[in-house]
Amino acid sequence: MKILVATEKPFAAVAVDGIRKEIESAGHTLELLEKYSSREELYAALADAEGLIVRSDIIDAEAIAKAPKLKIIVRAGAGYDNIDLQAATAAGIVVENTPGQNSNAVAELVLGMAVAAARNGFNGTSGFELRGKTLGLQAFGQVGRNVARIAKGFGMEVSALDPYCPAEVIEEAGVKPVSDLKELYSGNRFVSIHIPATPQTVGSIGYELITLMPKGGVLLNTARKEVIDEEGLKRALTERPDLKYYADVKPSNAAELEELFAGRVFFTPKKTGAQTAEANINAGIAAARQTVAFFRDGTDRFRVN
Repeated sequence: MKILVATEKPFAAVAVDGIRKEIESAGHTLELLEKYSSREELYAALADAEGLIVRSDIIDAEAIAKAPKLKIIVRAGAGYDNIDLQAATAAGIVVENTPGQNSNAVAELVLGMAVAAARNGFNGTSGFELRGKTLGLQAFGQVGRNVARIAKGFGMEVSALDPYCPAEVIEEAGVKPVSDLKELYSGNRFVSIHIPATPQTVGSIGYELITLMPKGGVLLNTARKEVIDEEGLKRALTERPDLKYYADVKPSNAAELEELFAGRVFFTPKKTGAQTAEANINAGIAAARQTVAFFRDGTDRFRVN
């Protein structure tokens, strides 16, 4: 089997070595397409690929149509909205992600942004401490659980809302379960977003929710920019000069927000939550192992389509 690793933003060399070892020791052929500059390069490499590993690379319906032999796509990371699931399913292609591999890296960034927000972007003015402050988690998956673990180390009081996670599981982690979004936003000085972008969640976090936050509230987003109603966010920040928004997913109106609310908003130059050496290696090797397992015996534990 030919397994293609197509990454505009390459894996670290040590991760590539680990991926190669996993794939070649299983008797497959590895092809690397790194830092490609055109879709045509990608299409040419896909022509005879039977397995595909990507990072944030866009695999749309056109790309899938160029890959007649493709049987599996593995996204090295948790999010998979860069892959056209409908087109993949129609073509009989399994799509998987690698949940949990980047979770600690993202969680550490969440707390890093929380500290930065509390210390006013380290601008030399008096800030506040995280100890004793409340943190609400919108979703309690792998990232949320790691955020809770680290936040508790800071002495924060943590609560979470996740309709797909039993309350007893949340409680076992020492976290308070809450029942609805209004309670989550109104009851926490910090709220950290960890939901995917779906038809149900796109644009779901806007003025009404954000303005429920207590005085001095800080909204943290390391998930997807699409879940934010950006006009609603702007209105909330305009009417509530005490609020802050820190994100690892730059909004479409980032320049406007930075001009209007200097010192109260922060956006990483590019999505960087998973950009650690450890996460890079973990996600890449996990993707390789899942690909090998699929071709070995049809294992598709992390299938998302």
